[in-house]
Amino acid sequence: MSATSTGARGLQRPLAALIGDGPVWAAALKYLGLMVVDAFALVIVYTLVEDDNLLLALVIAVITVMMNVFLLVPSLYPFKWMSPGLALVTLLVIYPIIYTVIVSLTNYSDGHLFTKEQTINLLSRQKYLPDDATVYNWSLFASESGEYALWLTREDGDIQETLFAVPGEPITVVSSEAAQEPPEDYEGFRQLSRAESVQAATTIQDMQFGADDDSVGIKSRNEAGRPFRPRYVYDAAQDAILDRADGTVYQANEELGCFMPQGARNCSAEAGALIPGYRVFIGTENFVRLVNDPGLSGPLVRIFGWTVTFALLTVLLNFGMGLFMAVILNDPYMPGRKLIRSLLFIPYAIPGVISILAWRGMFNESLGVINANLNDIFGVSVPWFSDPGWAKFAVLMVNLWLSYPYMMLICSGALQTIPADIYEAAAVDGATGWQRFWSVTLPLLLIVVGPLLIASFVFSFNNYLIIEGLTQGDPPMAGTITPAGHTDILINYTYNLAFGSDRGADYGYASAITLIIFVMTAAITTAQYRLTRRWEEMGANV
Repeated sequence: MSATSTGARGLQRPLAALIGDGPVWAAALKYLGLMVVDAFALVIVYTLVEDDNLLLALVIAVITVMMNVFLLVPSLYPFKWMSPGLALVTLLVIYPIIYTVIVSLTNYSDGHLFTKEQTINLLSRQKYLPDDATVYNWSLFASESGEYALWLTREDGDIQETLFAVPGEPITVVSSEAAQEPPEDYEGFRQLSRAESVQAATTIQDMQFGADDDSVGIKSRNEAGRPFRPRYVYDAAQDAILDRADGTVYQANEELGCFMPQGARNCSAEAGALIPGYRVFIGTENFVRLVNDPGLSGPLVRIFGWTVTFALLTVLLNFGMGLFMAVILNDPYMPGRKLIRSLLFIPYAIPGVISILAWRGMFNESLGVINANLNDIFGVSVPWFSDPGWAKFAVLMVNLWLSYPYMMLICSGALQTIPADIYEAAAVDGATGWQRFWSVTLPLLLIVVGPLLIASFVFSFNNYLIIEGLTQGDPPMAGTITPAGHTDILINYTYNLAFGSDRGADYGYASAITLIIFVMTAAITTAQYRLTRRWEEMGANV
């Protein structure tokens, strides 16, 4: 055998491994598609790195490499069918958990949204007019595309100057033939009326007209100034920012995450610190703050207790009502049971938002139909939303209305799986109807619906819609430094801290609470799964 043929066979083996048993064109399409996906992923990773979103860039890079390995390594080829699921789990489950953990260890909040580099860039864009700036009268022009420009005029003794300034372009001198009074049109720009200029005042207030090294800025309603200079300059040697307007030096504070003058104690504007601040690592401070601050831990303990109570009562009430209706409708001799079952399923078929808003109107304390009827019949008016007890009762009743049809449907199907001969044997042994239910029906039913009850508990633990749509957490708790209500559950409380607080969003603290919710839910779910195994053992003995 010649060396040439041996070398050709050796070359064919890796090619055969890459191409596989299918046609060459199929392999070519597969690798072409993989190249397109890799190129697309590379662009996304590059963009995320440019935006300093390094964690998400790393996750997408890992997913892309994983997909390539599964498709290119012959021994791992069976994993290609799992790769889409693994990619989604990594991106939608693992990454959010890791990101939440990282955020909980930082001061990420409304005043600290950016990295230090981004904050420096934002501050360096702020401009100011020095005291010796040349002052012009200005008129506002606009192009058809919506771009603004300034017509500038100045008359100082024998000096008469007329300029035209467009953002991002050098300032041009208007020819001497042009009058000092601005024309109606100039180089594709139209002079705006007084009313149009007033409407655009907010937009142009901080705009820079002209090039970066020579620009004009709005000083007042009638005056503009030149040069328009950067106000804040970062000094890397001192790790500080200099305010050119008044000479103040703002030193970087890596513990609080902001630039502050000497003597300042916090990162607030009242203390003289520059806004915005920047994100810094603070370790477990959010968790320590949660435990040590009674203004925070107090409402959290009460909200946690109500959350667990709400989830447990929701599961018990929904399952009890659903099972009760399923047992009644399971009788084959009951007339019209299919129609009744269809009608009872209507609350679950209607979108929850519509039902919740309808119930909110009916529970209205002044104009609601429920209080109107109670007042006509019994002469009482129930404070559904102003009393904590009645508000919680209303939440449970509306949630029962929304959820019991699902449990009824599940229990109806599960009852069909129980063999009839078991009931016959129990009847022969002399078991009563209640004994057959508690000793036969319920244990066998729990084996089937047990995992669904656990899922229902977890869903109720994080059921944001019912609370926000019906009561919005009201009535409010008294004496809390964070917004908290008597009907708030943990997910609503966390959302209000992160997005709905008047004191500003606190993402780091909200992430710490989210991790606590995750640990609690995982622990409770684990305990419930152990209980499910006990139900299975009971069912095996029936």
